[in-house]
Amino acid sequence: MFPDSFHISIRGPINTAVQSLVVNYGFVFKAVSQTILQAILFIEWIVRGLPWWLVIIAFMALTWQATRKTTLVVIVAVMLFVIGALGLWDLAMQTLALMLMATLISVAIGIPMGIWLAKSRLMRGITLPVLDVMQTMPSFVYLIPAIMLFGLGKVPAVLATIVYAVPPLIRLTDLGIRQVDGEVVEAATAFGGSPRQILFGVELPLATPTIMAGLNQTIMMALSMVVVASMIGARGLGEQVLNGIQTLDVGKGLEAGLGIVILAIVLDRITQGFGRSKLEDGQNG
Repeated sequence: MFPDSFHISIRGPINTAVQSLVVNYGFVFKAVSQTILQAILFIEWIVRGLPWWLVIIAFMALTWQATRKTTLVVIVAVMLFVIGALGLWDLAMQTLALMLMATLISVAIGIPMGIWLAKSRLMRGITLPVLDVMQTMPSFVYLIPAIMLFGLGKVPAVLATIVYAVPPLIRLTDLGIRQVDGEVVEAATAFGGSPRQILFGVELPLATPTIMAGLNQTIMMALSMVVVASMIGARGLGEQVLNGIQTLDVGKGLEAGLGIVILAIVLDRITQGFGRSKLEDGQNG
């Protein structure tokens, strides 16, 4: 048995710090929560308000633009039709809205952070261990501070999803920029390019395939949080899975799980297709 004299606990200081944040800066968290909630509701209003066939056509167009493969376009259409046929369309659109919101915020955080890491060795040394913790910490742990700071509902679900899903995008943005050929950067510098021009005109375009791979991983990890997020009030397919668990309804849980898998496959093929097309464009150029 480990000696009690060596026992330490970080529980007290962390709880005190979180409670202090709630008491002193509750108005800030409330304002942030309202802003994010309005954005989520707006996206949800769009995707749930569109006719189902128009949503399928939009996904087919995205798939064609990304892959130029007729077979895959047809498969995507059939898979999305299956979601509707299973009676999961509205729930799937709610899940899609939450995932889109989490992905948009992850992109807004992840790409600038990745660029910063690529440009600063000190920042990379500080941030990489934090990303390791974010990726290995059990996802349920993120729900506790999210609930304390933002209450129950869609907002804490989105924020917990962001914490879990953003590290791959940061890592792969950093990697993509650092893998850009140094000679290309030197040539751009020799032609009088400023650091800003080199970043946006050379480094980011060449790093786009790697960044798209990071975006793909972020989307997949966001969808993997759907069921966990449903425990704190997020609606959608995750709630259906949770209801299936609570009522021991295997069929209900399996149907909702199938809906999540279909969304994951469709979004995975689209983002992979865009990543491959960017890579081919770069090689041809």
